[in-house]
Amino acid sequence: MAAQGQRQSGRTRSGQGRQAQGRGRRQHDDAGLIPVLAKAVREVESGVQRGRSERTRFQVVALLVREERARLKADPDLSENSRAAELKRLDGIASILAQTAARDTSLFALLAEDAEQTDGTVRLKRELQLAAGLEPDPEPREPVRQFSSVVRTERQVVPQSVARAQLITPFMAPDFTAAPPRAESRRLVGWELIGPLLNSFEHPAPGVSSCMELPTSRPSVLLPPGMSLMGHQSQLIASVAEGHRTFLLADEPGLGKTAQSLLAAQAADAYPLLVVVPNVVKTNWAREASRWTPTKTVSVVHGDGDDVDGFADIIVLNYEILDRHVGWIGDHGFRGMIVDEAHFIKNKKSQRSQHVLEIAERVRQRVARPLMMALTGTPLINDVEDFLTIWQFLGWVTDKSPRPALMAKLEETGMTPADFGFYPAARQAVVDMGIVRRRKVDVAADIPARRIADLPVELDDADSRSIKSAERELAVRLVKRYDSAIEARREHRGVEVDGIDHELVRRVAGWELSDGDDSTAGDNIFAMVRRIGQAKAGLAADYAAQLVRSAGKVVFFAKHLDVMDAAGAVFAKRDIRYTEIRGDQSSSARTKAIDAFVKDPEVGVIVCSLTAAGVGINLQVASDVVLAELSWTDAEQTQAIDRVHRIGQTEPVTAWRIIAAQTIDARIAELIDSKAGLAAVALDGATEEQVTTTDIRLEALVTLLTEALVARGDASAER
Repeated sequence: MAAQGQRQSGRTRSGQGRQAQGRGRRQHDDAGLIPVLAKAVREVESGVQRGRSERTRFQVVALLVREERARLKADPDLSENSRAAELKRLDGIASILAQTAARDTSLFALLAEDAEQTDGTVRLKRELQLAAGLEPDPEPREPVRQFSSVVRTERQVVPQSVARAQLITPFMAPDFTAAPPRAESRRLVGWELIGPLLNSFEHPAPGVSSCMELPTSRPSVLLPPGMSLMGHQSQLIASVAEGHRTFLLADEPGLGKTAQSLLAAQAADAYPLLVVVPNVVKTNWAREASRWTPTKTVSVVHGDGDDVDGFADIIVLNYEILDRHVGWIGDHGFRGMIVDEAHFIKNKKSQRSQHVLEIAERVRQRVARPLMMALTGTPLINDVEDFLTIWQFLGWVTDKSPRPALMAKLEETGMTPADFGFYPAARQAVVDMGIVRRRKVDVAADIPARRIADLPVELDDADSRSIKSAERELAVRLVKRYDSAIEARREHRGVEVDGIDHELVRRVAGWELSDGDDSTAGDNIFAMVRRIGQAKAGLAADYAAQLVRSAGKVVFFAKHLDVMDAAGAVFAKRDIRYTEIRGDQSSSARTKAIDAFVKDPEVGVIVCSLTAAGVGINLQVASDVVLAELSWTDAEQTQAIDRVHRIGQTEPVTAWRIIAAQTIDARIAELIDSKAGLAAVALDGATEEQVTTTDIRLEALVTLLTEALVARGDASAER
């Protein structure tokens, strides 16, 4: 009995020991960071299941899991068994994070190592570290903001109608329709990819397409009575109906991008829809939305938005007032965003570009797969890098690397930038993300041809002498700068230059250009070109008047108001009725001017500002365009001509470019033509030799200085 009692007592003591050991283990399991993370990740999981936004808590848990995993692997005091047990617990938390992100796919972006951290992220991370008994991260000296580069203005507004709409519908049902593809391999980790992606467009194979594969079937989209679509328009809408959601719609101007994007939003049910446009086309967008989607309500934001309808299906506002409204727009619950004339955001440093990028990111935070469309017939103005901000708006890249969807496509190539075949494959991967580029010659054979005809004019003797004198003075000033730089190089470095140093020529031209209006030694390039425009104004208007008498209505473009005024005086003197589109007009006055030109047979000319009327309006009632002043880009010139050369045009279109003979005007025209192939090379697979991508103003000064130096050398040789 005693032995039995001893054995029973031993078993009791053994059981008590195991219970004590279990209590100790549970006490250990409930201490430290991992239990805090386990509780937090369950809260994230539960919140996402209920439709709440858990982005901050999700990101903090992911950050702490990553840091704790690195600490455990590096801790020399842990036994292998203990390390394995702790890592297994972390794996459980990581699994819940992954499952939660699959439910709310916008969370995947927060797992990137370079994901932005908001003020809330930093605060919550410190709170969880304190709860775990750890030393928290030091407080940042300056607040961390997700979009720290965006300068907030003091004019932030929330229109009353918008506030009411947001109170009634404070949140949207989350969209979990699909997760972005995940790259299965990590072949491209560590590679710089943005440069190769741009290079793949700058140097494409001849004839390669820049249009994603589109469905051939016609979509079952509801069209208003009397409206119809062309085949190329139907293809894009069919792609949306099949589930594609991001597009760089780069069709040539005049192929109906506005209608395609509005019907794409209808096919995707991407309402409420935000449309960001240049001010000059804001009213036209509202009109087109009412034509193509009449069952949807449209509201235009003017100024502080006092009269905007916060419940509208489509809200249109312009870049110029975006800074006042970016706050409420990001919280409004838009399911789609269209950016018209997307080349306006090519400069990422500009506030409007930063505001557009911020809004796009906040839209993606709410909706896993929103409809995002960038519209531009001229996506490249000066350089292939103009693509970058557009790609970032669409969610294809960050400013440093491709995002997961594009990265997955690049991983699928099985190559790296070290492989010869990577570049064409990478280019195709970007195209497949949603680049749609069609040319009139390919998809709209019924649109008549267009041509640009240069019309040299001889300026008045006094004007000619004055302009040529100013041109000589500018050339002399450039030569003096060049000689001073050569002399300084000779004195400080002892370097002698044989012939013309073309690199220095370009630098001197850059110095002159950067001086701008600060130059006091005579006319700069801007003032000279303006004087030429003033001198040509009467001659250009005279020619336009002849066209009106012989061929019918004429669209007259100029850059400066005084040139427009001079042309108007000529038309009035010739008893030719005309209307005007100017930058200082109200929307109603602008609409009235367009309607008068289009509908009144007695109105022969519409005098247009290149900047105010170069986009978004339809003037196809005319077939002759007079360009009284040259623009600084081929894109601006093309946009102007395509106000006439577009779907619905029944006559061949001629653009008459008025050029002041024997002046810098002729050089500028040649430079514009030399740059016309940039978009063709990058997007259309053209086979022209690589075109220059530099500033036309700079190139004009380079040409002027080079010619002056050559002339001086020739004169010296003759002596």
